[in-house]
Amino acid sequence: MSEPISIRAMGLPDIDAVVEIAAGLALAPHWGREVFLASLYPEDGPPRVALVAEVAGVVTGFAVASVLAPQSELESIAVQSDAQGRGIGRELLIAIMNAAALPGIEEMVLEVRESNRTALEFYRRAGFLEVGRRRAYYMTPLEDALVMRRPIP
Repeated sequence: MSEPISIRAMGLPDIDAVVEIAAGLALAPHWGREVFLASLYPEDGPPRVALVAEVAGVVTGFAVASVLAPQSELESIAVQSDAQGRGIGRELLIAIMNAAALPGIEEMVLEVRESNRTALEFYRRAGFLEVGRRRAYYMTPLEDALVMRRPIP
């Protein structure tokens, strides 16, 4: 029997764990502490929703979305490598879409590396459709981003 997944708002005590999760994943954005802190206190940017997933009291994943009507943008979602395949990402995605479903928000958009087949399939299963491409969007390695979107009910 697997441990239950708990999703909650990201807080200052979670930042180290979140940075470590992102740094441990080759295809995740490797944001610095200051970027995650800005997602908690976005004085100079759009409002954001930042969530973490816990299993047995340990932060195992996170999701960050900006919220600026008429859309929300999934900026980052990641699950610790040894916790992948247990539904944590799916629970985080559902939770971030629900949290971003504020008045005036009609859809969620995201960019994903063209080569990240696992993520592409994950988003497609969640109802996201490919709507465009951003050439040479990612660095190290240089790669196109596929733009995907999904209506938020």
